[in-house]
Amino acid sequence: MKIIVPVVFLGNIEYYSLLNQADEVFFDLHGHYLKQNFRNRAEMYGANGKLNLIIPVVKHNNHTALQDIKVSYDHLWQKHHWKSIASAYRSSPYFEFFEDDFEPIYMAKYDTLVEFNLALQDKILDALGIKINSTFSKEHHKEIEGFTNYRGYFTPKQKSLEFPKEPYNQVFEDKYGFIPNLFIFDLLFNEGPNSVNFL
Repeated sequence: MKIIVPVVFLGNIEYYSLLNQADEVFFDLHGHYLKQNFRNRAEMYGANGKLNLIIPVVKHNNHTALQDIKVSYDHLWQKHHWKSIASAYRSSPYFEFFEDDFEPIYMAKYDTLVEFNLALQDKILDALGIKINSTFSKEHHKEIEGFTNYRGYFTPKQKSLEFPKEPYNQVFEDKYGFIPNLFIFDLLFNEGPNSVNFL
């Protein structure tokens, strides 16, 4: 399977399931940045249910390419994000195992959204034990022959892809039940080395 995907922020379980199954992955850096999508948004399981983490970006026009989107540091969003993640997952089986790997990347300042997302993604793929054959766009491509286009799938409003949604233990499931397809940290911190088997 050959796929085209955007570079997203802490991709959900479907996203990493696709990466795990793909023979080739083409990362589109030149498509237009769209609002309300997973390029700068992730969904986690907090003490009160599903919680959105959103990276603020510098104001831009509607035709700005994803690779040119700058991260805004006007507010201490990194500190607030990590506090929310640590508070929610500190009691999970593997949070402390991975904490020292991810916190330094999460707290570092990257100029662009793509740089930040790719730094996290590289560490996540390493933690999952997934190696992918990937290419990065050098210009905008509407379609690429032989590749299935998944660029439009990774938005909060897009219906879920058809993939196995086998439940695993979650920190707050006794309060709100199992919530499928959250950001990859939810799976990784709860299942650790077994995570790749869910993908």
